[in-house]
Amino acid sequence: MSVAETTTTRDVIQELLRRIGEGDPERIAELYTERIDWSVGWPEAEHGRATPWIRHRSTRADAAAHFRELAEHHVPEQAGTEIERILVDGDDAVVLGEIRQTAGSTGRAYRARFALHLTVEDGLVTRHHVYEDSLAVAQAFDSEPAK
Repeated sequence: MSVAETTTTRDVIQELLRRIGEGDPERIAELYTERIDWSVGWPEAEHGRATPWIRHRSTRADAAAHFRELAEHHVPEQAGTEIERILVDGDDAVVLGEIRQTAGSTGRAYRARFALHLTVEDGLVTRHHVYEDSLAVAQAFDSEPAK
């Protein structure tokens, strides 16, 4: 019996979250298929230089790049994530929670609620759709803060 046959969707998601917490982009990316359905809940025109990690992806290498870019643009010592729920239905899972980060370029801290829709097939993540409080993130990275 292969590892994929004995691994549940919940097991893969919990391992993914554990690896994200450890912060090694290459180890995180190992849990994704070579081709990924990856999207973010931001309007395409809003993806910008201040938030380069926020964009659509399509490969395992892109997944590793996402986590590298995310780390490069934040203050690691001032980050945290609270996972509130992991809901699983067959191959699909939804992770609900809140991230706490500090923008490296501005020093502004922010909190953003998120929902992460993941699909697991044969022990690997095939879908990674992120829905988050994009306004909180954008404001933290805005070079001219709101008045």
